[in-house]
Amino acid sequence: MSATGPTDALRASFNPLIRPYLLLSVGLTLAVTIIGIPLAIAWFCGVGQWWSRHYFDKLECELGPVALRFRKGILVQVEKTIPLENIQDVTFIEGPLLRHFDLSILKFETAGQSAGQANDMRLVGVVDAHAFRASILARREALKHQKHAPAPADGSDQLAVLRAILARLDDIAVQLRRAP
Repeated sequence: MSATGPTDALRASFNPLIRPYLLLSVGLTLAVTIIGIPLAIAWFCGVGQWWSRHYFDKLECELGPVALRFRKGILVQVEKTIPLENIQDVTFIEGPLLRHFDLSILKFETAGQSAGQANDMRLVGVVDAHAFRASILARREALKHQKHAPAPADGSDQLAVLRAILARLDDIAVQLRRAP
């Protein structure tokens, strides 16, 4: 992850061990069924290695000042932008297979999210996922405070607005005197 300031974009980097994790998790899922065993053999013999390498190369995640942008996919590329104000929580998930590869999953819960969309909002293998999660939540809170904070009062701007209102009121008064 790298950025120079709190409002700059923060790019997540992904652990290269995500490739063997993807290879194993998809391959084992295929091997569980009798029909999937021939597919699992093809998967482990080369297709899965090609797919996991290219999938890893296409992964991108960037935390901007107001949104989180995530991109993944090989043949069908999915790009998702989640406004920070819609993020309710970022869940950190680790299981035995993930821990073996020193990986974790960040799952995003958003306002108005339906059950079918939840799987698309997962980041697998972010390097230093705890810090990235903390950055997301900190930016979300800063954005909330920024929206609720009163605008700074600049005396010259207020004076100019008041003078414009006074001039407009004078014009209305003149027009009312002319009216029959």
